[in-house]
Amino acid sequence: MLAILLILGICGTIIQAAEYRLLFEDPDIYSSCTDGPPGSIGVYDAFNMDNMVFDQDEDGIHVSGNITTKWDFPRTDRLTARFHITHYDRGTWEPTVINYYTPDFCSIVFNENLLWFKYWFKNIVNREELQEKCITTKGTVWLFKPFMMNLSLSNIRNPNLRGRYKVVFTFEAFDENKNRRPTALCFEMRGEAEKIA
Repeated sequence: MLAILLILGICGTIIQAAEYRLLFEDPDIYSSCTDGPPGSIGVYDAFNMDNMVFDQDEDGIHVSGNITTKWDFPRTDRLTARFHITHYDRGTWEPTVINYYTPDFCSIVFNENLLWFKYWFKNIVNREELQEKCITTKGTVWLFKPFMMNLSLSNIRNPNLRGRYKVVFTFEAFDENKNRRPTALCFEMRGEAEKIA
């Protein structure tokens, strides 16, 4: 019995955490959801991204420019945000254990401890405007300083993350009476998982 515990202990210390990143398959980065909530619109319907530049190379995606909000909700609405990751296996997209939910997105958009900030909103130049108007006020311009975008996951102990994955983002607005607005934002980012460390 002691020998079995010793072997299990040694094997458990050999498995080390790894870091993975998503190599995007679509040069436009974002695509519409294949299975979004009712009334879903895509990222290009909710935002004018004509002035955004996405240049992909082996290091990641070089991002610069600005976005202008096209959709319009009262600032009193509460915006929920979530993303989840699925894996393509034998012809279907299967859920993984990776999910992230934010019940009041506008209140945390610049919280430095959260993933939304780490990957995207830390690069906003005009924070005060976005804190006031959030991403739901028509005409709001998001000014970005140039940055490198990499979708990566750290400290993963699964030794075999391979194949196609997609990250599905969903944003839903709720009025002051907690009624869901008929329009939701849903978009996907698809790519191949690559182990980098």
